[in-house]
Amino acid sequence: MVLLASLPVCDAQKFSSDGVTEPVVDVTLSLPEPGIIAVERVKEGDFVSTNDVILRLDCRLEELEVERRRLVMENKKTDLESTHAVFDKSVSVSRDELLKKEADYNVAVTEYQIAQEQLRRRSLIAPKAGVITEIKLHAGEASTAYQPIVRLVDARRCYFISNVEAKQASRLKTGETVELQIEDLREPIKVRGEIIFVSPVVDPASGLQKVRVVFDNTDGRVRPGLVGQMSIE
Repeated sequence: MVLLASLPVCDAQKFSSDGVTEPVVDVTLSLPEPGIIAVERVKEGDFVSTNDVILRLDCRLEELEVERRRLVMENKKTDLESTHAVFDKSVSVSRDELLKKEADYNVAVTEYQIAQEQLRRRSLIAPKAGVITEIKLHAGEASTAYQPIVRLVDARRCYFISNVEAKQASRLKTGETVELQIEDLREPIKVRGEIIFVSPVVDPASGLQKVRVVFDNTDGRVRPGLVGQMSIE
């Protein structure tokens, strides 16, 4: 009598998908005001931190306006304090007059803050830390409102973006770790990444779903823009 044993079958599969790398931070900066670039504090290749001033337009008129509004505000404050002192000690000042002094002071404070904001808008400030990769305009040149001036890139963390067949993408989950092999001129670079986005929709024309993987690139081995492959077990 022959007994046939049923053996477990391993159904593990592995597939790969092509994609391209790009930096997590890649922004083109501009100014909301037109003017002549007066101060250029960085050059291409420099690293800047968040809120660092990259360049500044001519702003002498705005600086004078801030000073004028500050003096008006301080004068209104002194007037209000004097009126308030008289109101507390005698009846020679009416409540309506005191309220008017308070309103004048509040208006002066608001106008001072507006002048400060107008001055701030003359400076191009880094919204995030990164490397200045391109400066389109330099000191002495004219800039129009919202004209692209500086490109800022932070490649310390990068994305790997791939379009995966819907059947395979259905097995992917955010938080899952995947293997990436990035093509380079010398030799392929192997890194591990984490899936942070799987598109909920399938492109009807191609039948593909977009998948985004984030990986650490602190050592700078991967140059954003290189292509590669994502391998998934």
